[in-house]
Amino acid sequence: MSALPFPDAAASPILRLVDVGKMYATGSVQVEALHGVSMEVASGEYVAIMGPSGSGKSTLMHILGCLDVPTSGSYHLAGEDVSTMDEDALARVRNRQIGFVFQQFNLLASLPAWRNVELPLCYSGVGRAERRKRAVTALERVGLGDRIDHRPGELSGGQQQRVAVARALVTDPALILADEPTGNLDSHSTADVLRLLDELHDQGRTIVLITHEHDVAESAQRIVRILDGQIDLDGQMDKAVLSSLTSIR
Repeated sequence: MSALPFPDAAASPILRLVDVGKMYATGSVQVEALHGVSMEVASGEYVAIMGPSGSGKSTLMHILGCLDVPTSGSYHLAGEDVSTMDEDALARVRNRQIGFVFQQFNLLASLPAWRNVELPLCYSGVGRAERRKRAVTALERVGLGDRIDHRPGELSGGQQQRVAVARALVTDPALILADEPTGNLDSHSTADVLRLLDELHDQGRTIVLITHEHDVAESAQRIVRILDGQIDLDGQMDKAVLSSLTSIR
């Protein structure tokens, strides 16, 4: 299936990649992880990015999350060209514009939920009282208002992931980037987290979901599939797109 045109031009793009390439050097060997990747995600979209191991999916996620920069092409996030930023500038963009949700939760075991959620605000110079207020509000938004003082070990896997989502929300980012967010969860907790992402999308949040699971990807509005470092499919979620996903395995 050929790539669709960019999303509705009337919608403001949160992210825009134009002809992005990424090369890695392994000794004297050059490996091309991405080649000529162009895509946009409009404000309020819910996009799933899929691809088999070695497809370039993880490299694309790192670039989208400002964890790496392209070798060629350009990447604009919330109107800023982040393609050539140094690490300090990228760190500031990550903290201000991106809310990360990872497979491993990445919570600090010794801290209660609200302290885990406030951490991104600590790097922004927000005062302690305001940090706690925002952290508690974020936990209430994900249904954990009664668990703010619980440490990760006192929470279920699904609840820990909700804490991670609250942490992603606390800076009011332009983009929520969820990398395999259900990979360590059972089926009940997976459904719980997917409902939460649906709710956030319904509230107007922009979500990019990285996943290899077809049933998880079906939660999104749109599927982008990466194969051999290029976009192989980019389409709105429908029966034709769903049937094509069997080739991802």
